[in-house]
Amino acid sequence: MKAFAFVVFTGLSALAASAQPALTIYNQNFAVVRDTVPLDLQAGVNSVRYAGATAQVEPDSVILRDPAGAHALQILEQNYRNDPVSESLLLSLFEGKTVEFENIRTKDNTQIRELIPGKVIRSGYVPGGEAVQPIIEVNGKLQFSLPGTPLFPDLGDDTVLAPTLNWLLQSSEPGKFDAEVGYVTGGFDWSASYNLVSPEKGDFVDIVGWITINNQSGKTFKNAKIKLLAGDVNKIQPPAMNRPMFRRAMGMSMMANSVEPPVTEKAFDEFHLYSIGRPTTLHDRETKQVEFVHAEKILAPTIYVYNGASDYGFYGGVNIDQGYGSAGNKKIIVQREFVNAETNQLGMPLPKGKLRFYRRDDDGQLQFVGENEIDHTPRNETVRVTTGNSFDLVGERKQTDFHIDTTGKSADESFEIKLRNHKKEAVVIRVVEPLYRSANWNVTAKSDEFVKKDSQTIEFRVPVKPDEERTVTYSVHYTW
Repeated sequence: MKAFAFVVFTGLSALAASAQPALTIYNQNFAVVRDTVPLDLQAGVNSVRYAGATAQVEPDSVILRDPAGAHALQILEQNYRNDPVSESLLLSLFEGKTVEFENIRTKDNTQIRELIPGKVIRSGYVPGGEAVQPIIEVNGKLQFSLPGTPLFPDLGDDTVLAPTLNWLLQSSEPGKFDAEVGYVTGGFDWSASYNLVSPEKGDFVDIVGWITINNQSGKTFKNAKIKLLAGDVNKIQPPAMNRPMFRRAMGMSMMANSVEPPVTEKAFDEFHLYSIGRPTTLHDRETKQVEFVHAEKILAPTIYVYNGASDYGFYGGVNIDQGYGSAGNKKIIVQREFVNAETNQLGMPLPKGKLRFYRRDDDGQLQFVGENEIDHTPRNETVRVTTGNSFDLVGERKQTDFHIDTTGKSADESFEIKLRNHKKEAVVIRVVEPLYRSANWNVTAKSDEFVKKDSQTIEFRVPVKPDEERTVTYSVHYTW
């Protein structure tokens, strides 16, 4: 006959983690958890209860092993319980029984405590569903509310205090050792954000980057070793759930001249891993910030772009509608651009996130001047983001000629673009023009030189002095 042992730890039949936990958090609302759990097994089948998992563990992702490789383990059976004991659950366990209810009332400014016996006809607890009204019998009459706070004689049978994994483990030989349990869990997320500060004038910025970690897993991890994985990992996502309120923990920011950086980065597989330099406690329902980028004097010039036909483009085929693209906007957008390279004081792969731009005014105060988002950006790539529209720059675009030759299968079109600068300094405006009539085109006349950006786009770079108006004209010949 095989030996059968029941292994319990930490008092209430629960096996808890004993060593430093480790987390790898993905920016897709999940994480991989690694814990060390003590086992004292007999040869044969052992029953073990583990209450150290999160409330959003994916049970079929669990891996249990001896990291030393000295003990062969096999999980014969695993049962997951996520119904921690609560008032409504205990009421359901005492249905048909009489319990006491404590009622506190005030009479003549004195609090009077009374115990009311009541029979639990219906608890109102619905496993996995929405609770219904309880029914309690008091003095032979039924009521649809609790007469007070229920006082239970015990916890009842088969209750758990936290989400619990129950294992039947097959061990080839007896032994006492520390096993490693790993699993995938929901309830974790992280994101990056960047604050860029410019002086009153000039194209240089200082940057401070923050990592924000959010724990909504239902479990606190004490002194955890945390890594963050950046990249687009293919993961089947469960239906979205409402997140509970969280508390915020600011801090862990390290000075720029620290001996050890707060976060280190390295390539891993097709992604990048960011490791927090020291263990940290991540409480349940907590958001924590960690500074991971701090650089000064990054060249990030301001770029002005006018695309008067931004709502139009080439969609294949031939377009001979004269009105298509003739209506233009007057907004000139403002962009900031910088190269993520060591020669520009950067060079760390930047996780996707939000960029906030600030500029100091003549009093030295910071003023918010726009924000946008970037995607994952490798080393030596260029970041360009739009921060808003210019107040003092105006563009105006109009069609001045249009002619179609249906026999010769061609069309000619001309445009006039006016640029007005009401700023006190000169600027260079990039005029972007989409060529949307046909795949075959040729610019037959132009007032300024242009650059071909792609197969259907040209760009003029036009210097405009203060209080000056510049006019750009061009004609294009289409064939099909």
